[in-house]
Amino acid sequence: MKIVTICGAGIGSSGILKVNAERVLQRLGLTATVVAADVASVDRVAADAQVILTSAEFVEAIGATHADVVVIENYFDSDELSRKLEAAIG
Repeated sequence: MKIVTICGAGIGSSGILKVNAERVLQRLGLTATVVAADVASVDRVAADAQVILTSAEFVEAIGATHADVVVIENYFDSDELSRKLEAAIG
């Protein structure tokens, strides 16, 4: 499974979200490749992704995708991340 975290530049908030998503996945006993990327490269980076994690401001820029786009409100809330990842992976 591939999960892509998206932000404007691909290094700040997407990096934080990547690390926190990896922690949550480990706690849940799930294995996935998690990649941080910028919104401009989403078509290329997320072409084979099952899940895209991002904030509400980037959803429209992501556009049409086969991945499940999951909006995360608080990147540091492991309960929110856990709940939403479990629902997306289902």
